Amino acid sequence: MDNLVSTAWLAAELGKPDLLVFDCPTYLPGEPGNKKDGFRAAHIPGAQLFDIDEIADPEEPSLPHMVPSAARFAKLVGALGVSNDTRVVFYDQHGLRSSARGWWMMRLFGHEKAAVLDGGLPVWQREGRPVETGDARPRPAATFTADFQAERLRGIGDVKKIVRQGGGGALILDARARGRFAGTAPEPRKELPSGHMPGAANLPSAELLGPDLLMKDRATLRGMFEAAGVTAERPVVTSCGSGVTACALALGLVQAGFPEPAVYDGSWTEWAGRPETPKATA
Repeated sequence: MDNLVSTAWLAAELGKPDLLVFDCPTYLPGEPGNKKDGFRAAHIPGAQLFDIDEIADPEEPSLPHMVPSAARFAKLVGALGVSNDTRVVFYDQHGLRSSARGWWMMRLFGHEKAAVLDGGLPVWQREGRPVETGDARPRPAATFTADFQAERLRGIGDVKKIVRQGGGGALILDARARGRFAGTAPEPRKELPSGHMPGAANLPSAELLGPDLLMKDRATLRGMFEAAGVTAERPVVTSCGSGVTACALALGLVQAGFPEPAVYDGSWTEWAGRPETPKATA
């Protein structure tokens, strides 16, 4: 299964016993709507809600949806019906905002049979494909064994080291909008300043998509990443506001043929909230 699948592919596979589909939504602070109401209003038939705020570390209340322990992840996805043999497809209610977070979390815990639906629910509905309303139909629980892949995750200590190394270390690639990165537009979390980690580069995750909400082709993506400073030889760590759209950059890098990056889970919410970390504006 490819990391990015089309609506036509999903429509043909939908209903097969080894396939689970998850709506993996997120809403920014202050944004109208919420994930549960959005799911009840319309979801792909048979889909369940994959809530990244629940499949998270409960010991990190000050940081949203931080990665849980392997044991907690295995318990929660197993309760949703995911086994190590299950093929999993994630989509979200906005197109490609948070679905890649589900994809990345599955890969972080060793499950490679995971994909993102190109275009998400908006494209599915635009094409006139069927949807359901109301709550999800529960699936029988399954046993999932996690195999944590540490190279796909970075913490604040790792990122501090990269910043100290300057241009000699990994490239930090930030998925936030350009104004937030530059410090000229406010953060949605009003208590945080905007700006970026010194030495970081910026490629807003929204720019990976065309006007049709589908991910751009491989050659175009590769050119965009190269223009942002990405090379095949230099490690990349993706970041964003809270570790969600950073995963969209990770998916885009894989689609462009670059080595899979690591994701800085705490991202700007953690970095900007710490008094000792340097902040830059452009």
